[in-house]
Amino acid sequence: MTRIAVAAPWWCPFRTVDTATVVKVDLTPHAAHESAAWAWLDEQERARWHRYLHDGARRRFALCRAALRAMLCNQLGCRNEQLAFGAAKYGKPFALVQGIPASVSFNVTHSGNHGLIAFAPAGRLGVDIEERVTRRDLDGLITTVLGPAEQAELALARGYHKLHLFFNLWTIKEALVKALGLGFSLDVSRFEVPLDMRRGAKTRIFRFPHLPTIKWRLENLGTEHFAAAIAHEIDRTLNPERPAAR
Repeated sequence: MTRIAVAAPWWCPFRTVDTATVVKVDLTPHAAHESAAWAWLDEQERARWHRYLHDGARRRFALCRAALRAMLCNQLGCRNEQLAFGAAKYGKPFALVQGIPASVSFNVTHSGNHGLIAFAPAGRLGVDIEERVTRRDLDGLITTVLGPAEQAELALARGYHKLHLFFNLWTIKEALVKALGLGFSLDVSRFEVPLDMRRGAKTRIFRFPHLPTIKWRLENLGTEHFAAAIAHEIDRTLNPERPAAR
C-alpha cells in the first residue's frame, strides 16, 4: 500500500479544544467514499470489516478507520503501509509507525451517520457521540450509569429535555472513561459530571474522585443532531498506557 490521495474527503474540521482537534466524519451511505475507504484498510482491517454482520456497521468502521489513517499519515508524515495500530491493556488503540509508538493521542467515536475523531499532540484523550434517539431502556440506563445527584436531576426532567440531558451526561462520562483507558472496569455511576455542566456550561475542569491529582478538560460538543463530548488530560506530555516514542 502507498500513501493514497483522497480527492473528496468525507471528513472536515469540527472543533478545536485547547491543543486537541476534533474532526467530523460523514458516515452516510456513499459508494465512492466507501470504495476509497476500502483502499486505505490493511489486511487485518479488511478481515475485521468482513466480520461485521450488517452493512451499516461495515460502512461506519471503514469510513472512520480510513479517515483516521489518512489524517494520521498526514500528521505523522508516514505512508499508509508504515502505519499500524496497537492496543493498551483495556483495548484502547494507539498508533505505530514502522513498529514504533507514535507521539500522538487520538480517539474515535460514531453513532448513526455521525463520527468524530479527536487528535492531540500529548495527553490522554477521549471523545464520544450519541444520536439523541428515544431509548426504551432509558430509565434502566439512568439508574445504571448516573450518580445520585444526576439521577435526582433527571427525575425532575420531562420529555425531550430529559432525553437531551441524559445524552449530554452520558457522552461526557463516556469521553472520560475512554480518555482514562480503563474500559468497562470503571463504574461510571461512581463519579458525576460537574454541576455547572449539568446546568448548561460548555466546558469545565474535572478530577476523578480516586485520581484527584490528574486534571481533565471537558467540553460539551453537542449539536441539535447529536450529543457529544471530549475529555483531554491537562499538563501531561506522554500517555502512560503506552511506551513513549523513541
